[in-house]
Amino acid sequence: MISSVEVPKSKPQNQISESNIVITGEEGNEENDSPIEEVRLTVPITDDPTQPVLTFRTWLLGIVSCMVLAFVNQFFGYRSNQLMVSSVVAQIVTLPLGKLMATTLPTRKIRLPSTNWSGTLNPGPFNMKEHVLITIFANTGSGGAYATNIITIVKAFYHRDLNPAAAMLLVQTTQLLGYGWAGMFRKFLVDSPYMWWPSNLVQVSLFRALHEKEEKREGKQTRLRFFLIVFFISFVYYIIPGYIFPSISSLSFICWIWTRSVTAQQIGSGLHGLGIGSLGLDWSTVAGFLGSPLAVPFFAIANFFWGFFIYFYIILPLFYWSNAYQAKKFPFYTSQTFDHTGQRYNITHILNLKTFDINLSAYQNYSKLHLSVMFALIYGLSFGTLTATISHVAFFDGKFIWGMWKKVTMATKEKFGDVHTRLMKKNYKEVPQWWFLVVLAVSFVLALYTCEGFGKQLQLPWWGLLLACAIAFTFTLPIGVILATTNQQMGLNVITELIIGYLYPGKPLANVTFKTYGYMSMSQALYFVGDFKLGHYMKIPPRSMFLVQLVATMVASTVCFGTTWWLLSSVENICNRDKLPKSSPWTCPADEVFYNASIIWGVIGPGRMFTSKGVYPGMNWFFLIGFLAPIPVWFFARKFPEKKWIKQIHIPLIFSATSAMPMAKAVHYWSWVIVGVIFNYYIFRRYKGWWARHNYILSAALDAGTAIMGVLIYFAFQNNNISFPNWWGSENTDHCPLAHCPTEKGIAVKGCPVF
Repeated sequence: MISSVEVPKSKPQNQISESNIVITGEEGNEENDSPIEEVRLTVPITDDPTQPVLTFRTWLLGIVSCMVLAFVNQFFGYRSNQLMVSSVVAQIVTLPLGKLMATTLPTRKIRLPSTNWSGTLNPGPFNMKEHVLITIFANTGSGGAYATNIITIVKAFYHRDLNPAAAMLLVQTTQLLGYGWAGMFRKFLVDSPYMWWPSNLVQVSLFRALHEKEEKREGKQTRLRFFLIVFFISFVYYIIPGYIFPSISSLSFICWIWTRSVTAQQIGSGLHGLGIGSLGLDWSTVAGFLGSPLAVPFFAIANFFWGFFIYFYIILPLFYWSNAYQAKKFPFYTSQTFDHTGQRYNITHILNLKTFDINLSAYQNYSKLHLSVMFALIYGLSFGTLTATISHVAFFDGKFIWGMWKKVTMATKEKFGDVHTRLMKKNYKEVPQWWFLVVLAVSFVLALYTCEGFGKQLQLPWWGLLLACAIAFTFTLPIGVILATTNQQMGLNVITELIIGYLYPGKPLANVTFKTYGYMSMSQALYFVGDFKLGHYMKIPPRSMFLVQLVATMVASTVCFGTTWWLLSSVENICNRDKLPKSSPWTCPADEVFYNASIIWGVIGPGRMFTSKGVYPGMNWFFLIGFLAPIPVWFFARKFPEKKWIKQIHIPLIFSATSAMPMAKAVHYWSWVIVGVIFNYYIFRRYKGWWARHNYILSAALDAGTAIMGVLIYFAFQNNNISFPNWWGSENTDHCPLAHCPTEKGIAVKGCPVF
């Protein structure tokens, strides 16, 4: 069994080499350990390769967990009160189930008829490696399927038919294409000890707390007991923001004082304004949109905060209150699209319903497309994020990547990595490269058939699919390096929309399909690689990891597609806010943003948005700004190597800080940053022993307690129309009704004063 080995916080005579740290123990024997302190404090340096892995328990509990989480998250994704149930919930629930199966299933061997294969349903005690693979199954299910957004906007927003076979293949192929890139780059992103994937340490800590026997020491809680206490508190507490007092999720005090001032509410609203003085007392507010801050290193939190602060409290107010791009005609904080009069843009005026592309003469007679200045600037920052990522990785990590690439291409036999890499290479067979390439080839052929077949319903030609794959391949490594070291991922959604929007304008489905293939194959590749790193830390055989990920991806994709098709067919007027009852939760907030993007980039196109033909050509300057911004940081980091803080300035993180907007609001950012600074700066430095034992356990317990209570509230109360007695705090709002109002003279909007 894996023993509970804690690496000492400090040992004498530490010698640092280029690729690993050699630590000389007190008895003179050498141990290779990770160069990353958080990894040394969290991940054990032992392994037992004799433990059974792909058991009957793994398959049964894993597939069921994958299906349940895929259904629940896809189901809640259509609701205004979205809820993300993470794999931590399955991680907790499957532990007693696995142990129950270990005590009740028969141990005798069973032989399959007419074969030489035999095995047992119960190979012994339920072990940690089985539990890890079950969690990988669940994690795949919890991630959802991005392509279901396309199905939703076609059927619910554009009200068009879509062949179910084409829809099913679209979901499957967009999820599976990433395996090819994962196989090509796993040497860089998994074997290297410097690619440490901070979010995986939450899972490692919880696995150890659940499985390792730990004696209770006087004055200290065991990790398992600590987890159970926090889990119970989080579980019980969430009934307050989830049912009794939803307004506690966003407390905006300024709005309560100036109830009739639009400007004051724009400043104070945590959901529709600057959020000054707003705060959320709800873990889902802290982690629901930005992820758990406890899993993010402090330098990333600091960069993220400064990016948010500079944009949200300096740039955005300057643009809005100077009325740049007619900003005051539109709400301060929204992703909706507008015409030149400040009213919602009516897409039916310009769309040719027969050919499903733009009617240029109707467009010219109607209006150019307008955005809130907040939304326009976020697009500009996304341009800068892309070029800043390329520039930053080239300057700061280019030498390392080139060195690694030479080692791979020259097939050298030099050892690279830390103790975890050496243990994996010693005890387990690698996944052959051709396994990944076969999955890539089959997925690509099916994707090509999906685009070119079925009457070309998806509008994307073959060359568009090739280009989308080329973009994904190009950016997987640089974005992977940033994700593996900062826990923050830059998306390719905007750049893919921009490219196909220029090359193939006026085609909304071609645009979103190209975006999904280009963005999701890269994102899925990094998802697979991240799971491989978790298996790397937990010493799971790589071939078992590959098989589980492949099966889980196909199962989760099928369930997500089925759930989407069922809801779109059974819920009347789903996603249509104008026709839904006021109390209906089926408002599809994420799909609405996706739909608006299809209008901006697909129907109208960037040529009519970001050039002299449109309103926002100035946003293109962000491409140059983003590319140049990392260069001064790199220069000063080399000139003053003794000032280590300079190298901690991470320009891509600063630019991408607002990438979660407009779904995430100011109150989410402030709550996230405050919690992150407390735990990953103050406690990490003052109480490192406590942090090492409890930080990631705390994150997992808060996630699990909140998620399970959220599911129970829905099925016990909301699904049965049992509402809490109506009072001021029962509204799921921050009580800033005027924050969404325009302030330009003469613009009339329902519920707003006319200036």
